[in-house]
Amino acid sequence: MPTQQTRAHPPAGLARLNAATPGAAEEALLACCGSRRWAIRVAAHRPYPDVESLLAAASEASYDLTARDLGEALADESWMPQPLLGMRAPGSAAAHTALQAAHAAYEARFGHVFVVALDDCPPEEVLDRVLASIRSRLANDPDEEHITTAEELRRLAMSRLEHLVASHASAAP
Repeated sequence: MPTQQTRAHPPAGLARLNAATPGAAEEALLACCGSRRWAIRVAAHRPYPDVESLLAAASEASYDLTARDLGEALADESWMPQPLLGMRAPGSAAAHTALQAAHAAYEARFGHVFVVALDDCPPEEVLDRVLASIRSRLANDPDEEHITTAEELRRLAMSRLEHLVASHASAAP
């Protein structure tokens, strides 16, 4: 539960987001989720009294993503390098090759990039967790995978949003 001091003095990153012009706030929010409709909706409800309120509004906006919004957000994810493909993480070359193949199989089956939130995953387990997630989700039917993908994007957006308002840069007025 936020304290009275938190409500009176939001973190600097949240204060900057609150004070940013609508266009600047939307651009900063697009770094969290590539759906323009989501960014506009979250920006429109400013100012937020605390981080919890911002996260609640952003989460609600995530649940309202249409198939078109989800496609836009996934297209935005596709410009990012695939996680781990070039990373020197623990794991054999064979595991990295298996990961590349799994990503390709996923994209061929569902027509978009694979996304998964890994905030709670220790670095030494990332490769195994991603491989296991892709392999497991390849068994989903398209409707089930649409729901799972939307939830993973929501989790990614919440994590990125927390980082955005905790940071000392971006979302400047």
